Amino acid sequence: MVEEVCLATGALSVTLADAGDNPILEPAPGATPLWPSVTLSALYEASIDPIDLTNTLRTELNAPDLAVTTEILADRVWEREWLKDFKPMRFGNRLWICPGGQTPPTAEINGTHPIIVQLDPGLAFGTGTHPTTALCLEWLDSADLTTSRVLDIGCGSGVLAIAALLLGAQHAHAIDIDPQALLATAENAERNKVTASLRVEAADRPWPADCNVILANILAEPLIALAPQFAAAVKPGAALVLSGLLAGQEGQVIAACAPWFAMQAPRELNGWMCLVGHRY
Repeated sequence: MVEEVCLATGALSVTLADAGDNPILEPAPGATPLWPSVTLSALYEASIDPIDLTNTLRTELNAPDLAVTTEILADRVWEREWLKDFKPMRFGNRLWICPGGQTPPTAEINGTHPIIVQLDPGLAFGTGTHPTTALCLEWLDSADLTTSRVLDIGCGSGVLAIAALLLGAQHAHAIDIDPQALLATAENAERNKVTASLRVEAADRPWPADCNVILANILAEPLIALAPQFAAAVKPGAALVLSGLLAGQEGQVIAACAPWFAMQAPRELNGWMCLVGHRY
């Protein structure tokens, strides 16, 4: 109701945010789940009088004690604002994730041969800043991917598939349920000149059956459900890299994969886990 009244009184946009600590980790595409306690922010033209607007909102909502705060925002190129906090990041010894146009600090790459992924996530998940992505990128940096065929499940921005190709993989197949992720992955592939080696498809398409590496940075529940499909998609000896699960969930995921994969001890970063296994 508040959102509708804000839009009716001239709001250019309305943003809903968690006012407590109840994270929604991965809503389905098109879904708009709400938290138990919500903060609503509405953006108006600078010409709007905040006192008049507050009075109008209280009247329209029949809420004389409605809590309203206002602030003036200087105009910016908002769709690029995130770049201020996104700097080149190193994972392992040589792998770097850089926002478009940036390069690693010279002092940190002297004496090495850096592998640089130029990245713009758009509206998709995956910059390397989240522990689940970081854990997968560190594994990729340490792996011998020469001639590998990689399946990236829940590809988001495409960062894992693209990194694998730049690190020596022969081919990568990236899938996701979110159309924005497929768009971002295709654009980042072009940005990194790996389009010819990368296939990008919706998750309901058939998976390949000859993979050497599976990367799945999603959530514990789908990881458990997909375990038989992981097994069917890889050759004996293939690596399975699973992330997106919270500490305490690793036992269930390991048990689900154990009939087909020899699972190693989990790695943890800031409460998030990464599992690596190999196909029997």
